[in-house]
Amino acid sequence: MIDLNDIVVFARVVEAGSFTAAARLLAMPKTTVSRRVAALEREVGVRLLQRTTRSLNVTDAGRLYYEQSSQALRTLEEANLRLAEARVEPSGTIRISAPVGFGGYFLTQAVVDFLAMYPKTKVELRLTDDKLNLVEDGIDLAFRTGILQDSTLIARKLGSTHRLLCASPDYLARHGMPERLADLAHHQCVIAGPSTSGAHWVLDGPHGQETVTVAGRFAANEMQAVVAATLAGFGIAQLPHSIAEPFINGGRLSRVLRDHTTPVGGLHVLYPSSRHLSPLVKAFIELASDRISSRANTAADKQGREP
Repeated sequence: MIDLNDIVVFARVVEAGSFTAAARLLAMPKTTVSRRVAALEREVGVRLLQRTTRSLNVTDAGRLYYEQSSQALRTLEEANLRLAEARVEPSGTIRISAPVGFGGYFLTQAVVDFLAMYPKTKVELRLTDDKLNLVEDGIDLAFRTGILQDSTLIARKLGSTHRLLCASPDYLARHGMPERLADLAHHQCVIAGPSTSGAHWVLDGPHGQETVTVAGRFAANEMQAVVAATLAGFGIAQLPHSIAEPFINGGRLSRVLRDHTTPVGGLHVLYPSSRHLSPLVKAFIELASDRISSRANTAADKQGREP
């Protein structure tokens, strides 16, 4: 029966390039390293290493065996690491960034559940619609919506998002309900952006994707302010489905041009690297992923069933 330790020794010899170097890495005598490799070769029935007094070469069979066995060893090492992390209760502070509207609707309950589940943790939640530099700003992970730009960050998709056209019943009573996309040019619109003029909305509708120019009396680059202005009757706005839905269900907002929505974008969690993530960050990602993907997909399914 093959001894797993012999495979580990063989892999280290291949990686180190010599018995001597492998012995140093493994902190064992060179003779023991040689004996274990020889024992492995007897078990598999082929020569894995070609030894001379001056060099060490890996045979074709040895190279194939190394490639397959080293992959299995990495899997075992990862499993052992995960088990070790599972025995350690997450503790410490985790710093999270998310868009304002998204954080308020989706993320707050996940944070509350996380703090209750792991009493030794702290969460610093930074809600901003600005795209922060995770490394420079010391952010452990960030939640982003829409279409991601090219980045060196690791991105994990949790679901999909889109926006609806909405207005308050009061605004629609005063200005009427638009019937065609072109009618938006004659309406006040609440702009999620830096300027009240020159804004363009890209919408998917019955005739494919169309772009319309909109303007209004109020613009803001922060979603909470856009929602407040829309509720106050200052115009028609594009609001994320997850934010608009409670207000629509409560009668405080009404859908406008129901057959038009923004192109579907992704809902992602981003972090600087997939390696050496602390148990704290991994635990939050998993919990938030369960909560957020469930709610986001439910909302998307419900939207798809609307007449």
